[in-house]
Amino acid sequence: MKIKKLDDHFSVCKVADFSRVNPDAEYCFVGKTDEENSLVCLTRDVPENTLERDDGWRAFRIQGVLDFSLIGILSEISGILAENKIGIFVISTYNTDYVLVKEENYRRALAALDAAGYEIVA
Repeated sequence: MKIKKLDDHFSVCKVADFSRVNPDAEYCFVGKTDEENSLVCLTRDVPENTLERDDGWRAFRIQGVLDFSLIGILSEISGILAENKIGIFVISTYNTDYVLVKEENYRRALAALDAAGYEIVA
């Protein structure tokens, strides 16, 4: 399975509302619950109405379109990273999954996945 490195820097945010979020940005992941409005975006795209933010995230995605019948992909990846004491933040989309790790763990995460047999692509 291929892992695609993303060169960008991401932020995980809590926003007052989505009025200042740019849905046309290259990456814009939003989530809304009864308790919060969340946003994951490129650090350069963090909106002004952000209430809280956590910067310093890097990301990679599972390359290709994943069929919903596939089982255990994220479990395997998160297990490898957990064994290496690397925390993750995961975003699932219709096509695939994105895994975010803190900047200081990014290279180590990719090396661990490479050692486990994943193909890392630019």
